[in-house]
Amino acid sequence: MRPALKKLTPYLVVLLIGTLLGGGMVAGYSDKQLAKPTPQNMVNIPNLQSPAPTGAVSDARNTPVVKAAQAVGPAVVGITNKAYARDYFNRKVMIEQGTGSGVIIDSNGYIVTNYHVVENAQEIVVSLSDGRTITGKVLGSDPATDLAVIKVDATGMPTAVLGDSDSILVGEPAIAIGNPLGLEFKGSVTAGVISALNRSIEIGERKFKLIQTDAAINPGNSGGALVNADGIVIGINSAKISIPGVEGIGFSIPINSARPIIQSIIDKGRVVRAYLGVGILDKASAAKYGYDLNIDRGVYVAQSSQNGPAAKAGIREGDIIYKVAGIETNSVADLRAAVDSQPIGSKAEVVYSRNGKTQTVSILLEEMPSKQ
Repeated sequence: MRPALKKLTPYLVVLLIGTLLGGGMVAGYSDKQLAKPTPQNMVNIPNLQSPAPTGAVSDARNTPVVKAAQAVGPAVVGITNKAYARDYFNRKVMIEQGTGSGVIIDSNGYIVTNYHVVENAQEIVVSLSDGRTITGKVLGSDPATDLAVIKVDATGMPTAVLGDSDSILVGEPAIAIGNPLGLEFKGSVTAGVISALNRSIEIGERKFKLIQTDAAINPGNSGGALVNADGIVIGINSAKISIPGVEGIGFSIPINSARPIIQSIIDKGRVVRAYLGVGILDKASAAKYGYDLNIDRGVYVAQSSQNGPAAKAGIREGDIIYKVAGIETNSVADLRAAVDSQPIGSKAEVVYSRNGKTQTVSILLEEMPSKQ
């Protein structure tokens, strides 16, 4: 082993000296090969030296989407829904149930959002676009239209302008602003077009007339703004179709439909509606309860509330309602939509069948009791 050691020793000494002197000769590289570039040997590539001057933002960059985001973005907030729960040690702790979006509609702290964003909340935290967080209070909500109003104790807040959703056109630009997937992506802007108007979507026992858009709407966008190219809010984002293989189908509540709901919540804490006072079933809802409803059309009256408007007009259990105020009612959602469209105190003609005989009766629509 010694001869081998003697042969290697000079190389080890040289390597050690090179290391101590800063690695001037290591693994075959010389100082000349590792030398830093100098003005004499540097290749001059102007694009790598400094960014090109931009000057004023061009019209090509300052698009309607940019302007809409600048106009409405500050008025879109994050909403965190919190509630108490029991931890592993059975202690009562406050936990986060979910996050969504909201739109400031008044500088004194009124914010519109979706009902499902604030559902069962025991504490609401509002995250503003400037980084501040404020505790909010749910003034009221309306599950039937998936709308709610939050109030925060603040003034001088940025507000969005609410437009006319009846004037929008299929194919015009649509911009969605909100907080998809949580506050980590707050203030996200997506763009598309108005895909369709007056889409009838049944959710539970309600039928919604919604705006369809292909602007990306994801979980967390709920309650955010759908904006036109003029930077005006035309809808409150509410839902998307989430089915494998289906993309670009999102829905927004038209602002003209939302406006009276929001006003009623602010004024009364709830939405006042007319009602018939009947419990009804269609084929789908009957099947859920294990019943086979043998009717070709209409809805089956399973219950008629005592002293309710329908009972006063003679509607009884077992009747089949075909129309309300001229609107065909072939599902629970159809009947609810028909009644919701009528003002309290008005009379609605109801076409129904009893024992195979079709009859028509005029029913005075009353205010729905607050507990219903």
